[in-house]
Amino acid sequence: MIPPAEVVEYDERWPQWFDELRAGLDGLLTDVPHVIEHVGSTAVPGLAAKPIIDLDVVVPSVDQVKPAVAALAAGGYRHQGDLGITGREAFELPAGVTHYHHLYVVVEGNEAHRDHVVLRDLLRADAGARERYAARKRELAPLLTSDRAAYGEGKAALIGELVGQALGR
Repeated sequence: MIPPAEVVEYDERWPQWFDELRAGLDGLLTDVPHVIEHVGSTAVPGLAAKPIIDLDVVVPSVDQVKPAVAALAAGGYRHQGDLGITGREAFELPAGVTHYHHLYVVVEGNEAHRDHVVLRDLLRADAGARERYAARKRELAPLLTSDRAAYGEGKAALIGELVGQALGR
């Protein structure tokens, strides 16, 4: 499946897509203690986003990361390592997925998990921050067809600022 290369207005179906994905993942992770959180832009009502559902499989301790990775691999996900973000294990999607998504395993409360949650929660609560972030994403959207890395890099400073704001820095 080719990742969506556009920023679109908020879609009311995104929470339902998350629920569908979570149900399937819960079925793969029956032997691993976990919760699954909807993070990223599609988790923020009213926020323009790429139509990609971001999910964190949150395990209670580092000892549960390997079993979670193994369970997801058995379900067809391919482990990609941390992709440069310590504490966040990423996965390539299996064939035949219904909704394009990004999947990560994180340990509860680690920096990667905390940053996902505080950014999501700030954007849900602060309309000004939400609009600033949406405007930046729209400005960078043309890069999605030519240089996805530059799109991510172009958001990094604002994300860092917003996470810092959420953490009271």
